[in-house]
Amino acid sequence: MEGDWSVGVVVPAKNEAPFIRKVLETMPEVVDCIVVVNDGSTDSTSDEIKAADCKAKLIEINLDGQGVGAAIDAGHRALLKEFETPFVSVVMAGDGQMNPRDVPDLIAPVILGQADHVKGNRFAHSAGTGTMPLQRKIASKILSFATTLAAGQTIDDPQCGFTATSHEVLREWNWKRSWKGYGYPNFWLIQLARMGCRITETPVHSVYGSEKSGIKRLKFFASVGPMMAIEHHRRNVGWLFSRSITPHTLFALIAYAIGWIALLPSISTDIERELVIRGCPPVVLTLGAWAVAHFFDKGATSTVQELRLNAKARQEA
Repeated sequence: MEGDWSVGVVVPAKNEAPFIRKVLETMPEVVDCIVVVNDGSTDSTSDEIKAADCKAKLIEINLDGQGVGAAIDAGHRALLKEFETPFVSVVMAGDGQMNPRDVPDLIAPVILGQADHVKGNRFAHSAGTGTMPLQRKIASKILSFATTLAAGQTIDDPQCGFTATSHEVLREWNWKRSWKGYGYPNFWLIQLARMGCRITETPVHSVYGSEKSGIKRLKFFASVGPMMAIEHHRRNVGWLFSRSITPHTLFALIAYAIGWIALLPSISTDIERELVIRGCPPVVLTLGAWAVAHFFDKGATSTVQELRLNAKARQEA
């Protein structure tokens, strides 16, 4: 435990026999319970889990290859049943790419009431990301830009799966809609923004060895890209039908609509057609409108966070 808070760790694992035992045995003393979700491993991962010498309570859940998102969801839900007291749920991969020594720093903002969800940021650590493969660095930067737009706030390292989440968020989460595969961190960040949850990032080590990623890049971007675009618009439009509506939300939605309309000459306004005639390409008009929309969207996201915080304060008063 850390203060009055219990600490649980969710470890999604699939064919991680060479790494999983060390991951489990090096957990810090603050961890009370570890839930390992074995998602259809065909190697000796399960044997290594059973052989691990852990100080914390160890639970193994077996799935049949439902995806990393589904595995993490199963772990979070197991911790909801395990703890009755306030708790923080940490996600740590089973491949050894996350340093257990970072757990205390990762959970601190949640326990101190400074954040609802904390993401590890490998790029902010003093040790740097020198061991991270170049292709991953490039992909991470592209996804950072896209996720920042989709979540309405700056996210420097969206693909880092090393996270800490408050029990309050987990009790509100819509598990039926949760994203099941790769792209899970991006989906969570967008939904957390919609809920008005406070998100922060903290430096964590970047650890890379002989492990290999199971992500197929083209397939990943083909599925995750559209998902982020759709969920981004769902978030913005959804606020119009909730108590979270603000002037920023309305202005952002109008600017987004102008951007889309500019791409469709058949429904463009007289002003847009005049700008095109005067030499402003539709794509430039669209990007300009969307830049304005993002400015208002960030303001709306910040306001929704304040509304959630104020509502929580009134409930506790």
